[in-house]
Amino acid sequence: MAKVAVLLAPGFEEAEAIITIDILRRLNIEVETLACAESRAVVSYHNIPMVADSTLTEKIDTYYDAVVLPGGPQGSVNLAASAEVLRFVAAHDEAGRYICPICSAAARVLGGNGLLKGRRYVCSGDLWQDVQDGVYVDAPVVEDGNLISGKGLGHAFDFALTISARLLGDEAPVRDHADHIYYPW
Repeated sequence: MAKVAVLLAPGFEEAEAIITIDILRRLNIEVETLACAESRAVVSYHNIPMVADSTLTEKIDTYYDAVVLPGGPQGSVNLAASAEVLRFVAAHDEAGRYICPICSAAARVLGGNGLLKGRRYVCSGDLWQDVQDGVYVDAPVVEDGNLISGKGLGHAFDFALTISARLLGDEAPVRDHADHIYYPW
């Protein structure tokens, strides 16, 4: 069974995180939430407290099939400023695991730290204008090798369903599930 880490830094965009977690789990993909903080308790962008499964520090040497990085104005800044997050993402990227930022995370976390490596990506707003090491594509979801990026909250279902299809290696169950939740994918 595929296993995914969802990184939750203080200020993370809760809907992007929860929609992705929900879709992955509905498709029987194991998800572990990791707090990028000193404790498992993390407060989201809209002040919703959440308790993660573990802290990133506790799982820093664990490899997952995919790493999801939710956005959020402060959440993505906090992810980008964490040496532990950057080490974790870089190790997974080097191992060929899926790296999955949504919204501001592609520009701030990956683009802001030289981790896009010339790949195509999408992010929210005009953050792409400050990115030097990637190729911005204006689309709901952009895939380039092991990088799957989502534009933002309005495309969170497309983002989560795409990750699910890649991890399962089959779009059929994902399309069936999209139909089940009345989502045209």
